[in-house]
Amino acid sequence: MMPLLLAADGNAHTIVRISGSPEVKKHLENLGFVVGHNITVVSELAGNLIVNVKESRVGIDRGLAAKVFVN
Repeated sequence: MMPLLLAADGNAHTIVRISGSPEVKKHLENLGFVVGHNITVVSELAGNLIVNVKESRVGIDRGLAAKVFVN
């Protein structure tokens, strides 16, 4: 298990845990970050990530990406 920040570009991963306050977890869930779903990092720029999740591209900052754990 590793934070999404450390995931290599182009590799598919499965979300295994989301940490943070209930508000942060709900915000990430609304964006499509749900435990058990696949996620792929498309690109990274200055710690901010663009990811494919639930057939959509989503941009998240470094702080939120640190709260999503994948394997």
